[in-house]
Amino acid sequence: MCVIDENENHITELTDLSAYTNIGIGPGIGLESQTQNVLKLLIQNSSKPLVLDADALNILSENPTWLSFLPKGSILTPHPGEMDRLSGKSQTGRERLEKAIDLAFRYGVYIVLKGAFTSVVCPDKKVFFNSTGNPGMATGGSGDVLTGVILSWLAQGYTPLGSALIGVYIHGLAGDLAARRHSFEAISASDIIENTGKAIKKTFY
Repeated sequence: MCVIDENENHITELTDLSAYTNIGIGPGIGLESQTQNVLKLLIQNSSKPLVLDADALNILSENPTWLSFLPKGSILTPHPGEMDRLSGKSQTGRERLEKAIDLAFRYGVYIVLKGAFTSVVCPDKKVFFNSTGNPGMATGGSGDVLTGVILSWLAQGYTPLGSALIGVYIHGLAGDLAARRHSFEAISASDIIENTGKAIKKTFY
């Protein structure tokens, strides 16, 4: 994680980010007009896929024309409410998923639609449903952790699809391991982080 500028309240300028291999943005950035301008510049000037979550998605929902400038292969990680703000209110989960498929195809991005069965929606209209995770993960900060996990695989050179699939699976498995120890009701985002290493070992070793 890095500090974009010296302003203590919100992001006001886009500094030189050339030293970074990949960038994730959204959690906690707020909706200030200056921050929105920074996101616009980041989208327009990034040569590599971005990972966008939380307020970055809310800003995009207020400026839908910016979706056209997203680097191809970028990964958006909305929960149902954020998805509805991006694509319009849906009456059912099936309708929301169909809108995610359309959005991914139209803009050449991947959409990680979070929910009871998180789905990874691809630009070619393929959809993968994740098998890990539990209701206890619907807790504050869990989505921020997912953004970081996906970004970490992207920064290691995995493809956007591989990063999304592995990230979602590992994140859910870490939540399952946390639930075994703490119960669904008591899981925190920190518990997911603490079990991420175990989830990776369980998956790959």
